[in-house]
Amino acid sequence: MKRIYHCYLYSLLLTLFCCMFSSCIREDIQGNSPEANFESLWKIIDEQYCFLDYKHETYGLDWDEVHARYAKRISSSMSWESLFEVLSEMINELRDGHVNLSSSLGTSQYREWFDAYPRNFSDSIQSNYLKKDYIITSGLTYQILENNIGYIYCESFSDGIGDGNLDQMLKKLEICDGLIIDVRNNGGGNLTTAQKLAARFTNEKVLVGYIRHKTGPGHNDFSDPEPVYQEPSNSIRWQKKAVVLTNRRSYSATNDFVNTMRQFPNVTTMGDTTGGGSGLPFSSEIPNGWSIRFSASPMFDPDMNQLEFGIEPDVKVDMTSEDMQQGKDTIIETAIKKLKN
Repeated sequence: MKRIYHCYLYSLLLTLFCCMFSSCIREDIQGNSPEANFESLWKIIDEQYCFLDYKHETYGLDWDEVHARYAKRISSSMSWESLFEVLSEMINELRDGHVNLSSSLGTSQYREWFDAYPRNFSDSIQSNYLKKDYIITSGLTYQILENNIGYIYCESFSDGIGDGNLDQMLKKLEICDGLIIDVRNNGGGNLTTAQKLAARFTNEKVLVGYIRHKTGPGHNDFSDPEPVYQEPSNSIRWQKKAVVLTNRRSYSATNDFVNTMRQFPNVTTMGDTTGGGSGLPFSSEIPNGWSIRFSASPMFDPDMNQLEFGIEPDVKVDMTSEDMQQGKDTIIETAIKKLKN
């Protein structure tokens, strides 16, 4: 864990540097006009966002062309509401759920990373499996299904998970023939929380990927890749087969969790491709005080593959309308069959 701690301590220090660096950027953009705020936002993304070259390769994003196109829509007489709308549309060109412009008018959000795909989750159908005697601990909901398969639903990594609660949960589930860890609709949270849960599924230190940090204003100014390892927990660890269920709303820290779990030999990922969100988000401001959050440090898998647009499951499964009409979750049912066989 020390290696991971130092890696993210370095990220925190880089955050402070980026904040100082962004203030320097704003010094040569005078005033608080719509034009000044537009130029400031465009330049922050141009010099600090970490996926410009990658997204140029994947779908042809040209950030200079974006500047030319949106600059035509900026005028000194436009209202703050109109400016917010234009700037929000501009940053949505990045197709990144981690990029948000926040103001008193609201917060922009790019939603196509999940809206354009099947939902592949129903909490009402999930309740058929949880029944009424499920247990909730540290934000984890768990139950032993009728066929002796353990089921854990992790809705978010935003809250901490206590080691004692994890011990108690795994102790209760140890009688099961296999375990399902459902992270569908988990939009992320704290990486350390995700790592604490993943630590219960490996008996050895495992290389799970790499991280790079922005070192300059150029689109390709990055540090050398730093390895990221997952250390095993010193407490109770799951030794049987496990299946991780995913959908497009499995995002950010959950994307990282799925990448980590798929490195373990006793784990299978199943469902839909995750939503992505592999860039660690940092924040800055434009002259009028609006806050811009953006991806600044890209993370990769052990083969240095980008994870920004999601992780494909080992077994692709969609929920079918026929199963849903019968109150069944196709993905859970497929996971049960996988573990029983």
